[in-house]
Amino acid sequence: MNTSAILEALKKYDFSFFGICAAIFLMGVVNLYSATHASVSSHMANLYKVQIGWYLVSLLIGIVISFIQPKNFFRFSWLIYAVNIFLLVLVLILGHKGMGAQRWLVIGPIRLQPSEFMKMSSILVLARWYAKSDPDKELGLKQLILPFLIAFVPTLLIVVEPDLGTGLLILLIFFVISFYRKLKWKTIAILAIIGVISGGVMYQFGLKSYQKRRIVTFLNPAADAKGSGYNAIQSKIAIGSGKAIGKGFRKSSQASLNYLPENHTDFVFSIFNEEHGFVGSLFLITLFIVLFYRFIWLAQSVPRIYESIVIIGIMSIFFWHTFINMGMVTGLMPIVGLPLPLMSYGGSSLMTFGICCGIATSISNSRNLF
Repeated sequence: MNTSAILEALKKYDFSFFGICAAIFLMGVVNLYSATHASVSSHMANLYKVQIGWYLVSLLIGIVISFIQPKNFFRFSWLIYAVNIFLLVLVLILGHKGMGAQRWLVIGPIRLQPSEFMKMSSILVLARWYAKSDPDKELGLKQLILPFLIAFVPTLLIVVEPDLGTGLLILLIFFVISFYRKLKWKTIAILAIIGVISGGVMYQFGLKSYQKRRIVTFLNPAADAKGSGYNAIQSKIAIGSGKAIGKGFRKSSQASLNYLPENHTDFVFSIFNEEHGFVGSLFLITLFIVLFYRFIWLAQSVPRIYESIVIIGIMSIFFWHTFINMGMVTGLMPIVGLPLPLMSYGGSSLMTFGICCGIATSISNSRNLF
């Protein structure tokens, strides 16, 4: 390829998704350093370096994927889904146990969490299924049976690990895609009733005791302030103490004194609030809103329904992660253990968001071919 062809390709390349995500990641890695720099453990103190390494790997994977034609995502969607289901089964048999869960496959020094990659795998298959029918036709309950099973099978495997947050997220992605695809009002009403009944049954028979305590703690954290309510209370203290402009970089008392556990994963937003206050948090939230807007704009701009559904699915991954994580650390939702995109520590999580950006960029670039 000559220089003029490369320049022409770069002109058509959509840098927006990688650009916005890079800005969020930069804020995240600085926040991660601040949250862990005072740790007596050298492993914890160096987490930000590991995070940078994972980000570079994720960025490279995302860029490679961005040059794959969208038709290949459609062609290999079932194969990708089947491989990911196999990996989830493998986790239950050979997976590494940690913190009371069996979620990781360990390959030498690398730990991978297949449930993270299942989010994108489910979207590709759901989009392929929904793209087969007339896009202007409203769907009834019968048309949702197979798509529901596509989402339910990995959800069940993930909840067994146990990882309730990720399992429920896949169901949320299914509902977002289904609503986007158009449902009959009768179908929406039936789904709502089924959801309420299923929620009650799940709470009574499906949740473990510690998961039930999280819900009770959400309703009244002070009931067990030194036990199950501790994290929620300390998180609110961190957020409230940040006030308008925050305490400043590396001045989080919750992090430096280790009052808030998991401040590098689930509760990174609490530390960010404490150090940068309402103003800093508003800027971060604005970046996420801009990213959501770009996804919605692209979903409306692509020529094919399959690509539009894929983009809405990707947007729902980012949206639900952001909404649920920020909701749980501010006390608006129960603590379910979902990371904040590009802010929380985690290699598999970063790779998932890198893959999402790569697919979105690929679809955006392909618009110039029509």
